[in-house]
Amino acid sequence: MIRVLVVDDDFMVARIHTAFVERTEGFEVVGTARTGAEALDLAAALAPDLVLLDVHLPDLSGLEVLERLRSTGREVAVVMVTAERGAAAVRAALHGGAMQYLVKPFEYDDLADRLRQVAAALASLPAGDAEEHVDQAAIDQAFGAGRAAVDVPVLPKGLSPETAELVLAAARAAEEISASEAADAVGLSRVTARRYLEHFVDTGAAEVRLRYGGTGRPERRYRVGRGR
Repeated sequence: MIRVLVVDDDFMVARIHTAFVERTEGFEVVGTARTGAEALDLAAALAPDLVLLDVHLPDLSGLEVLERLRSTGREVAVVMVTAERGAAAVRAALHGGAMQYLVKPFEYDDLADRLRQVAAALASLPAGDAEEHVDQAAIDQAFGAGRAAVDVPVLPKGLSPETAELVLAAARAAEEISASEAADAVGLSRVTARRYLEHFVDTGAAEVRLRYGGTGRPERRYRVGRGR
């Protein structure tokens, strides 16, 4: 069984997430926390395998909780479960070592799918401090299956998967976005942001429409497919 700590300041939401986890074979909830401080205390006391972690907590940010878990060397998988859609938060979670990032509200199947991906990643490597060597396939599964589930097409030279994930996240959060807006959200130049967005259009990951103003050239507006 994968032992899960649920962290959410909303009591009813925590109950729903707990029910979702308990419904998923191979997982059990060992505790719930409503604040960042309580989450850190319970993580130390219960040693869970996985933490479902909200970003918006009444004391510490969930991202700060993630940082503290990592700084203490605690080996625990973290799945961000939050209404926060900002590209900066997604970037911080990705670089902080979160294995998945799921935006509220969601259905049971959305969470169960990510739980199973985390389970597959954890199962691909030997437990404990074993010195056993693993092959590249196991390493790929550990790093690939546990990463944030963002569908990024194969990229041309000069475009990075990490930045593509952030551009896609910004486009999804806005529902429709221009190259300038994507650039501001992610911290890119407008030209670079447009390269990513146009590549997503070319590969079918996004659609584009023209918005006509009073004068000048029409603005290109991009929308990421809901399944992406």
